[in-house]
Amino acid sequence: MLNIVLLEPEIPANTGNIGRTCVATGTRLHLIEPLGFSLSEKALKRAGMDYWKDLDVTTYIDYEDFLEKNPGAKIYMATTKARKVYTEVAYEDGCYIMFGKESAGIPEEILVENQENCVRIPMIGDIRSLNLGNSVAIVLYEALRQNGFAGMNLEGDLHSLSWDQP
Repeated sequence: MLNIVLLEPEIPANTGNIGRTCVATGTRLHLIEPLGFSLSEKALKRAGMDYWKDLDVTTYIDYEDFLEKNPGAKIYMATTKARKVYTEVAYEDGCYIMFGKESAGIPEEILVENQENCVRIPMIGDIRSLNLGNSVAIVLYEALRQNGFAGMNLEGDLHSLSWDQP
């Protein structure tokens, strides 16, 4: 199982969207406080829809608490400041992929201690960053692809027709 970590997320709709993505992919979500919202907020539940009840989610009081409760965790850190592209690493089953808060990302003090595990999504121009939910989906699906989409449905069925019809 893969793990998504949100460090101090600020926007409930982003976290709800990410929670729904985690449910759809069998991924565990880790939320590191302080959060910019309450976990009971309507916007969070609306974005996660009725999937929030199925989410495997753990909260932590701060970054140190997260590290203490996940000793030896392999953590990749998504940041616009990384030198390595997110496709250049091999995501192991059980690894953690961390994303920082919407307004500031992961603090540089944490990044410099983890330089080898920092990854970026390429962009053109002076765009500051992508939406947090989009960033999580991009990196998570690369990690899932590398792990053969283990346990996921790889084929879909039509509702009223068949793929085999002429």
